[in-house]
Amino acid sequence: MTLRPARAEEAPVLSEIAHAAKRHWGYPESWIAAWRGALTITPELLARQTAVVAEGDGAVRGFYALVADCAVWTLEHLWVRPEWIGRGLGRALFEDAVRAARAGGAAVVEIEADPNAEAFYRYMGARRVGEVRADVEGTARTLPLLRFELAGG
Repeated sequence: MTLRPARAEEAPVLSEIAHAAKRHWGYPESWIAAWRGALTITPELLARQTAVVAEGDGAVRGFYALVADCAVWTLEHLWVRPEWIGRGLGRALFEDAVRAARAGGAAVVEIEADPNAEAFYRYMGARRVGEVRADVEGTARTLPLLRFELAGG
């Protein structure tokens, strides 16, 4: 497995991975459609964010994207192909994102997590600091807001 910077021409593949990973949690297809904009990765996004892919055997298996903003960076995306979930790829991507944020001068990485991913981020050391309202198609939803502290590490 190799971690490397994402390339602009990979945006469609990364979008496909994000959509597939979201579907993995069994959400209704109409919700996936409602989230299309949030799950679509563009070359412009890749140009303005720190974006890294995990590649193995010539195929992209997952990726992350970080938004840099002074001391608090945001983990905007971290998606893994469903067949690779639970095999250590998410951990490798998260640990690399933490290293990148620390190297960029961040003190904290914030994450608005899918509720299904909260346990993963908490296992990785993030702590829940709040919630974000994220209704979809008239259904009330809240997303856990998590913080991973980088100081001292």
